[in-house]
Amino acid sequence: MTKKFKLILCFYFIINILNTSTGNEDFFNKGLEFYKNKKYEEARFMFERSIVFNPRDSNSYLYLAKIYNVNKDQKKELKNLETTLLIEPGNEEAILMSMKIALEKSNYSKVKKLSETFTKVCKKLCEEKKSILESLSNIEPKNNES
Repeated sequence: MTKKFKLILCFYFIINILNTSTGNEDFFNKGLEFYKNKKYEEARFMFERSIVFNPRDSNSYLYLAKIYNVNKDQKKELKNLETTLLIEPGNEEAILMSMKIALEKSNYSKVKKLSETFTKVCKKLCEEKKSILESLSNIEPKNNES
């Protein structure tokens, strides 16, 4: 009797683990689908559920930041970007978004620091850095004259 019980218990745990691992991807993929269809509340909910199953899912945090960007909630956007960068320090999209926020807040030293990191990791979005640095160079001299 105990062998049958142990066997059933083993199967239960294996099935549970498989469901959990595929469940997390399902939440992220559903969230991504909602995000692409501009259903941001539904997407936010799915990304948050994805994080419950996998707290180290940097992509879910990144998309939450994008949603908060659309909703103009910069505090939550920045929090999720920082979490993304803690998990994945080389995430160029998160670095770029952080640079834009720092530029808006006139935090030029942070923009320069982030741009150094961005230079090391950029693969797809390298052109974006140039526009941010141009904005920075156009603004910075005006601040020094004041």
